[in-house]
Amino acid sequence: MKSDRRKFIKNIALQTAGVTTGLHLSSFAGAPRYARVASETGTQPRPTKGQQVWQEAEIGLIYHFDLSVAAADFTHHNNLYEGKFDPVRYNPAKLDTDQWMEAAKAAGAKYAVFTATHFNGFLQWQSDAYPYGLKQSPWRNGKGDVLGDFVKSCHKAGILPGVYISTHRNGYWDLWDYYVDHGKGRGSDKQRAFNRAAEKMVEEICSRYGPLVQIWFDAGTKLPDEGGPDVLPIFNRYQPDSVFYNSSKRSDHRWIGNEQGYAGYPCWSTMPDNPVLSHNSPVWRPLLSTGEKNGAIWSPGMVDVPLRGEGNVHNWFWAPDQDNAAFSKDKLVDMYYQSVGRNCNLVIGEVITPEGLVPESDIRRLKAFGDEIRRRFEKPVGRTKGSGPELTLDFGGNKKINHVVIQEDISQGERIRKYNLEALCDGQWRPVAAGESVGQKRIEQFGDVICRAIRVDVTDQTARVVFRNLAAYHA
Repeated sequence: MKSDRRKFIKNIALQTAGVTTGLHLSSFAGAPRYARVASETGTQPRPTKGQQVWQEAEIGLIYHFDLSVAAADFTHHNNLYEGKFDPVRYNPAKLDTDQWMEAAKAAGAKYAVFTATHFNGFLQWQSDAYPYGLKQSPWRNGKGDVLGDFVKSCHKAGILPGVYISTHRNGYWDLWDYYVDHGKGRGSDKQRAFNRAAEKMVEEICSRYGPLVQIWFDAGTKLPDEGGPDVLPIFNRYQPDSVFYNSSKRSDHRWIGNEQGYAGYPCWSTMPDNPVLSHNSPVWRPLLSTGEKNGAIWSPGMVDVPLRGEGNVHNWFWAPDQDNAAFSKDKLVDMYYQSVGRNCNLVIGEVITPEGLVPESDIRRLKAFGDEIRRRFEKPVGRTKGSGPELTLDFGGNKKINHVVIQEDISQGERIRKYNLEALCDGQWRPVAAGESVGQKRIEQFGDVICRAIRVDVTDQTARVVFRNLAAYHA
């Protein structure tokens, strides 16, 4: 607890010592309390290059499109249907991946993911893995490559491309819960054939399209000792700086445990180094929403939610008469605070129509969301960075604020355990918030405060804190 004398000295320093924007604790009278720092560097886990790029992107869109939608067949649930469709039915006459990117840019997304092959197993690139894909479709004379078009469109739009594939379910192979013959063929010749085909898929995707922000195996992929394909060495060879999601031995990020658009709080980027790194493992599942404060591996939270989720709708794929099911702007903003503002990524599911386009109503809704986030956070009242257990941001005069964004340099790991946030109002430091867990980003929101400065006082840490950003806003 701070003494009255220390507060008095600091207040005098602020009012008389020529304070400038971005002053740190050492700029004020009174000694820095570095005794609370365990060490300069600490030993906690840190992200890989790929994980850091992925976390700093913060918002992503995942585009869901497959043969069943192209065929306009909505009699079956995409996730549950085990049958096959004739590739001749794939004919999205207006498909335009540049138009897809309008949705991502409108939302402020920094990366995008495409379902290159979903649960029906149809391959939406020029694949030789097995004969069920665009090579077998008359669309674009059998030469179509939607994945290739998607990656090119991402590059043009300045958006990082990612790819979703499934080795969990595949209608062409009668694969169900990772194994052929509707889950009963583990160890069979057919399973071995599928495993080789899956490896071929991964090699084609990872080697042909340049650096990818991530490969997303929906529901994970099995390893060879579990009867599945050997995909990790292929991924490591061609995509060393990407993010792998996921298998029982590697989960570069974790699912947050719901598809409702929120994380728990506090929310840490680390998880236990359990022998099974899976959202279904009894060790991981209770921790999905919050992470583990002292976890041994870096696996930040991914908050995924379909845009069309209002009312009784929860649909990742396009279906008729659901244009009014998109979440409201205000609901999406709430999700942003409860995901990005809680040290997670927000991944919004976008549908593609049978013609191959993002619905214009969805683009308008995503733009309303993106515009509101930009309105609130594009222009700070002030910002600074620094290191140590305390960081002060001086505005040079009284300013009205109601948001503070705190960010650690996550390349050094998560070092903040607890902190207090205070504002200098009429010469007195007054508490405005307190919390745990910062990591990539923590957004503190409170009622309007008129103050000259704010400061973060870290009261519990694992090593010397490195602040990437401390910023104040009024929205």
